[in-house]
Amino acid sequence: MMPDLGKYADAVLSAYGVSLLLLVLLVVWTLRQGRRARRALQEVEKRSKRDG
Repeated sequence: MMPDLGKYADAVLSAYGVSLLLLVLLVVWTLRQGRRARRALQEVEKRSKRDG
């Protein structure tokens, strides 16, 4: 099922692995930043309601 990559198999597969790892890390980082921003926005909204 996997194509024959010949002598480049190690380089190609490691490039795929690194790319996949970077994509996963980018998604995790983005989700964490989103949660952090949402919490900060909720805090600002809470303060603005309290201050009137």
